[in-house]
Amino acid sequence: MTNKRPTLSIKPAAAKTSKPAAPRIRASYEVKPVLQPGYRPDLKPDSLALCLLGAANAVAQVRAGAALPQALTTAFGVTAAAPQARGAIQDIAYRTMRQLGRSETLLGLMTSKAPEPPMLASLLCCALTLIDTPDGAEPPYEVFTVVDQAVTVASSHPDMAHAKGMVNAVLRRFLRERDELLKSALTQPVAQFNYPQWWIDAAKAAYPGNWQAILAAGNAQPPLTLRVNQRKTTVEAYIQLLADAGMGATRIGPWAVRLDKALGVALIPGFEEGLASVQDAGAQLAAPLLDVRDGMRVLDACAAPGGKTCHLLELAQLDLTALDSDPKRLERVGENLERLGLSATLKAFEAQTSVWWDGQQYDRILADVPCTASGIVRRHPDIRWLRRKGDALQLATLSAKILDNLWQMLRPNGKLLFVTCSLWPQESEAQAAAFAVRHNATRLDAPGQLLPTGTAVQDHDGLFYALFQKNAT
Repeated sequence: MTNKRPTLSIKPAAAKTSKPAAPRIRASYEVKPVLQPGYRPDLKPDSLALCLLGAANAVAQVRAGAALPQALTTAFGVTAAAPQARGAIQDIAYRTMRQLGRSETLLGLMTSKAPEPPMLASLLCCALTLIDTPDGAEPPYEVFTVVDQAVTVASSHPDMAHAKGMVNAVLRRFLRERDELLKSALTQPVAQFNYPQWWIDAAKAAYPGNWQAILAAGNAQPPLTLRVNQRKTTVEAYIQLLADAGMGATRIGPWAVRLDKALGVALIPGFEEGLASVQDAGAQLAAPLLDVRDGMRVLDACAAPGGKTCHLLELAQLDLTALDSDPKRLERVGENLERLGLSATLKAFEAQTSVWWDGQQYDRILADVPCTASGIVRRHPDIRWLRRKGDALQLATLSAKILDNLWQMLRPNGKLLFVTCSLWPQESEAQAAAFAVRHNATRLDAPGQLLPTGTAVQDHDGLFYALFQKNAT
C-alpha cells in the first residue's frame, strides 16, 4: 500500500468580469510545530529560504491557536536558526500577520482548494507578503529571489516537496496578474483591512465616524517608546545621551521618548543601568493617575510584565504588592524591578480571589484587567486572528469579578484605576459605568477611551482609563 500525496491544482486565470471568490480565512489550522519527526532543514543558515521556513512554521502555529511570540520560539528551534536569522524570521512572521487577510484572500483566488498541509498555505502567505507590498512600498527582498527561495523551502521539506511546482506557479501568477488579482481581492473587507469580518463589524459599530482610521492604525508598525526613569535622570539628559550615541529621539509625554529607529534593548543606551524602560506612551499615563505618595500601600493587580509596577515605584516610595496569576510572567516583573533597583512584594495568585490578601486595605489599586487586547494589535498583530467574537463578553465577565473583588480591598477615600487595552465598549466604558453603579463609586477625571494613533505629536496604543474613589461611610 502506498501513501498518496495530496494533489493541488491551480485555477485558470479568471475573466475580468468574474465575481471574486470568497476569502478563505480559516478559524484555525491543525498543525504540528515539526511536521516530520526529527526533521531538520537542509538549508543554508543565512538564506532567505531558512527564514521563510521559520516564519511559515510560526504563522501556521498561530492559525492553530498559538500566540506569535511562543510560536516564534518553537520555530527558532525547528529551524535551528542562528541569532542573525531569528530577526528575519520574526520580521517576516509579523509582516505576514499584518497582511494575512489580504494574502489568504489572494491565495483563495489562485488555488482551487486550501493548500495542504497547512504549513504550505502559511509558506505561500509569507512569500506573498514579501512580494505584495501595499501602497507602493519597496519590497524587502527582490521578488524573484522570494519566489526561488519559497520553492527551495517546499523542495527541502518532506511534507511540501510534492507542491514545489504549485508554489512556483502561484507566486509567478501573482507577479504576472498582480493588478487584476488585487482588484478582485480588495473587494473583500477582510483583504482590504486585514482583520476578521467580525472585528471590522465591531469597529464600525463602536466608532462609526473613524473606524477605518482605527483599523489602519492597528496595521502600522509600532514605534519603540521608552519611559525615562526620573529617579536616575531627566528626559532632557537622556535624549542627549541618545544623541551622543547617534540616536534620534522625540519627547512625546512627561517621561515618554520615542526613538526614531527601533532597535534591540541591548543596544539602548543606559537600559541595563535602569535609565529607561520600554513602555508605550499611552500606558505611561496609568501610574500618574493614581497620585501616589511616599508611604502608601499600593496593589498592582494583573501586574505582569511590570511596566506600570515599576513606574509607580519610580514616582514614590511605596509598600507595593504586584499580583499576577502567571508565575512565569511574574518572574519578568521581578527582573524589571531588579534592573531598575526597585523592590516590591510579588504574589502569584488570581486577582478574582482573596486567598492571598492579608486583610489590610490599600490606599491605591491599579486594576489592569484581562481583555481582548484589541487596542494593542499594532504590537501584537496575531491577536486579531486568535480572538473570537464572543471573547469580549467572556473577558468582561471575568474583569467584573476582579473589579468587585478588589474594591473590598480599597480603603475609604482610596482610589482604584481601572485599565484595559481594549477598544470594545463592552470591556471599557460599559464596564466602568456598571461598576460605578454597583458600588456607588465616585468617578474621577481620567482619559477614558484612548484610540490608537501614530502622529508626530501623539503616538500610543488604544487604552481605556477610568478612575474611581471609594466613598467614606
